[in-house]
Amino acid sequence: MDGLRPFPGGHPAAAVRRHPRRRLTLAERKARLEALLQGFQDVWRPQPFRVETPAWCDAHPALRDELLALDDAAVDRLSADNHALIALIGRHLPALAGLAELIELPPPPTPAPPGHADRLDTAVPGRKLAQIDAYAAGLGPPRAPVLEWCAGKGHLGRLLAGRWHWPVASLEIDPALCDAGEDLARRAHVDCMQHFIRADALAPGSARHLAGRHAVALHACGDLHTRLVADAVAAGCPAIDVAPCCYYRTAGERYRPFNPTGLELGRDDLRLAVTETATASAAQRRQSRRALAWKLAWVELRRDRHGDPGYVPFPPVPERWLRGGFESFVAHMLERKAGRAPAPDAAGIDLAAYEARGWARAARMLRLQLARLAFRRPLEVWLLADMAVHLEGHGYAVTLGPFCPASLTPRNLLLSARKH
Repeated sequence: MDGLRPFPGGHPAAAVRRHPRRRLTLAERKARLEALLQGFQDVWRPQPFRVETPAWCDAHPALRDELLALDDAAVDRLSADNHALIALIGRHLPALAGLAELIELPPPPTPAPPGHADRLDTAVPGRKLAQIDAYAAGLGPPRAPVLEWCAGKGHLGRLLAGRWHWPVASLEIDPALCDAGEDLARRAHVDCMQHFIRADALAPGSARHLAGRHAVALHACGDLHTRLVADAVAAGCPAIDVAPCCYYRTAGERYRPFNPTGLELGRDDLRLAVTETATASAAQRRQSRRALAWKLAWVELRRDRHGDPGYVPFPPVPERWLRGGFESFVAHMLERKAGRAPAPDAAGIDLAAYEARGWARAARMLRLQLARLAFRRPLEVWLLADMAVHLEGHGYAVTLGPFCPASLTPRNLLLSARKH
């Protein structure tokens, strides 16, 4: 019964109906999340790849021990379940008792009927098509001619034009994608309603295209979605629907919130908000673990050979380096470190021992980082609530909630604003 105790004289649900819990305003949600994020910075800021044993481990030994005792199946389950993860962490950090409520948002809407969508799904992968369809259902009928921000091939705009018979302008910087989108619009017989604007969304002149339009953006990254919110407000757009992604893709080292705050965030902090892997397959999780273990094994090897230099940024590793054995991986790393010269001789290095150390350290890291991951959704909701409060302050009615299940995409939050 959702934790409710029996009420004398009636069913608990009846009591809930008589005394419904007031829904938090977005400003209240933002303020409470901000207080918790500031209060527990020692838990979520340290990055396990950089800090082998975060300071909170000594401050909360019972939490540390419970996490380290988890088996792989429990780690996978908790990594994919925000509420279960928050419940576990909350048993050791009672001040987090209200955190689950703060990330609880209205459920996704019922999908709209497909309408006249023949040929609109051409060249769209199944998962992407499902995301677009769910997003379109979440925003409903357009309030004005549509501007599709960072459109790519215009898949979303094409669906909106065909479903609602409403004019759509798709703004995209890549001419090749514009050409492909125009071809798809012709094949779907919506080219009379959808046209492409070849422009950089971040260029100052692009804001003029927003005037009088219903602005939409599905998975616009970093500066692209924050610029849309700022420019759409300045242009007085009658409606805005944005589902952000990749918050860390910003030009600045520090994130610039829309409202005054004491919570300072850098790019590495913003990465926390997009660490969910709900859509990763078992094979992808195994490969990710292997990559982590081998990288950490290399860190151990480098430390032993050259002393402890502290944290050194780890450049991306090509996927092909992970397809061979660990010995091949080390050879690639040594060659990269040596530049164009032949790889240094790895003879005499006990590679099996280093690989074992890498796997052990990876297992420890994956468990300890669960404490940090409990704050990933709270951080994401705070970022969106910050935008929402800004929109409310400029005369918009705003809603925030998932437009689809997290199993379809973890970046499933839709910020919808309508001008009063």
